[in-house]
Amino acid sequence: MNTPNNRRKKESRERIEKVFIELLQTKELDKISVSDICKKAELNRTTFYANYTDIYGLADTIRDRLENELFDLYKEEYARGINSNDYLKLFRHIRDNQLFYQTYFKLGYDNNYKIIRYDGELAGKYFPNGFVNYHMEFFKAGITQIIKMWLKGGCRESPEEMFEIIKSEYRGREEFFSDQNKEL
Repeated sequence: MNTPNNRRKKESRERIEKVFIELLQTKELDKISVSDICKKAELNRTTFYANYTDIYGLADTIRDRLENELFDLYKEEYARGINSNDYLKLFRHIRDNQLFYQTYFKLGYDNNYKIIRYDGELAGKYFPNGFVNYHMEFFKAGITQIIKMWLKGGCRESPEEMFEIIKSEYRGREEFFSDQNKEL
């Protein structure tokens, strides 16, 4: 392989993606053109199209990268088939990659995202009545809104504080369910 060309291609992709993310902070996706990106990145349109099919392909690349990074964070757990519920890793990753996450959510990927791998077995413990799917959707929407709120506030709270918020929600649920069982 031609190493200088590979390096140049990688640098071009990085410039395109960086400019795209910058533009997304002030414009909606459908208002960004390939020309806007190329002008700001000081690249030719042919360079853009050599790397991406269109703006939406570029957006998908950004989404895929974030989801792959998250998968790598929990790779060992996935391989062992466990869910540690260690959201501290997630909150640290979000804090360290705020612009990336803001972009992810701005692109609307939170409607079908793969950020959270849900522990259906644990949920089944609390929802033996078959309503686990409702709970899973409720939880995903809740944590998504917590993450968005935290990002909007500039991640002022520490990842540890955010993790405590999530844990307190489950502690509250355990107390609620144990109280419900006592009444029965």
